[in-house]
Amino acid sequence: MVKLFVGGFPLEMTELELVKMIGPHGDVETIKIVRDKKTRICKGYAFLEMKDRTGAENAVIALDGTEIGDRVLSVKINDDFVKKTPPPRKPFGYGNNNNRNNNSGNRNNSNAPRSYNSQGNYRSNTNSNEQSPSGDRPRRPRKTM
Repeated sequence: MVKLFVGGFPLEMTELELVKMIGPHGDVETIKIVRDKKTRICKGYAFLEMKDRTGAENAVIALDGTEIGDRVLSVKINDDFVKKTPPPRKPFGYGNNNNRNNNSGNRNNSNAPRSYNSQGNYRSNTNSNEQSPSGDRPRRPRKTM
């Protein structure tokens, strides 16, 4: 399908009259006359979809620049028309739940395997080059009951 822009036609023109004008040049699939939201008055331009490119090119050659009443008709092929796929849907709720099991914001990854350092304290194996928040001083031993 090829999308056409048709502008400059009289504001009183209906969809049927526009299709009758463009129809002899090719098969019209859909038509959308742009109107004001509140007053529903035509703004003087429309978008049409035609079945094939040759019909659209014939309509442009025949109708572009013609005068209808006191207005000049403008018919153009919209080449950058590509049907866009809708963006992916976001999950319900308060934001993104992708970080539920991802502890990237924590300093010490609780799921990482731990080992003892030379002082007998726990040390995470995730990044041994990074200093712990308390530096290299030994931690206080845990109280046992």
